[in-house]
Amino acid sequence: MKTRFAVIALLLLALGCGEPEVRWPVSRQGGSFLKLSAERNKRLLEQEQALLDRIIEADSQHTYLTSQSGSRYYYLQQAPGDGYTPQPDDLVTLTYDIRTWDNDTIYPETEIGLVRYKVDKQELFPGLRNSVKLLQEGESAVFFFPSSLAFGYHGDQERIGPNLPVQSTLTIVKIEKQSDSESSNP
Repeated sequence: MKTRFAVIALLLLALGCGEPEVRWPVSRQGGSFLKLSAERNKRLLEQEQALLDRIIEADSQHTYLTSQSGSRYYYLQQAPGDGYTPQPDDLVTLTYDIRTWDNDTIYPETEIGLVRYKVDKQELFPGLRNSVKLLQEGESAVFFFPSSLAFGYHGDQERIGPNLPVQSTLTIVKIEKQSDSESSNP
C-alpha cells in the first residue's frame, strides 16, 4: 500500500512539474484608440489655434505674446522694466475671471474673489498656473487658453463644457517672496 501511494505521488509530482503554460489575455488592444485620440486632439488644437489667429488678426488694438506653455496674451497693465515674477513656493494674491473666446462670462472675477495661491503647490487649471509666473506685481493681462490648457475634455463638471477654450483676465495683486531662510532649509 505504501509503495502504491509512493508511485502515485511520484507520478503526480512528475506530471505537475511540466513547463508553465503562458496565459494570453482574452482580448488585445492594438493601440488604435490612443492613436485616434491623439489625432483627434491634434486636429482640435489646430482648429482652436486657427480660431485664435483670426481673433488676433481682427484685434488691432493689442500686441499679443505667446507663452512657452502655448497660451497667447496681451497686457492690460504692464510694469516698467524686468521686475520680479513669482517663483515656486512664493505666495501670490491674484484675481481672475473665466470667459469664452466670444467674451461670454462663465465665472466673473467677483464670484471667484481674491485668491491666495502658493506657486506650483496648489491647484489651478494648467494655463492659469503657468500664466501666474509671467506677470509682475501690479500687472494685468488677458490670456487665451486652448482647451488643452484650460479644463480639457472633462470641463469643470459645472459651467465649463468639454474641450472649451477660455480666456481669462489675470491680475497679480501682491507677491510674497519665499524667504531666504525657508529656501536654505533642507
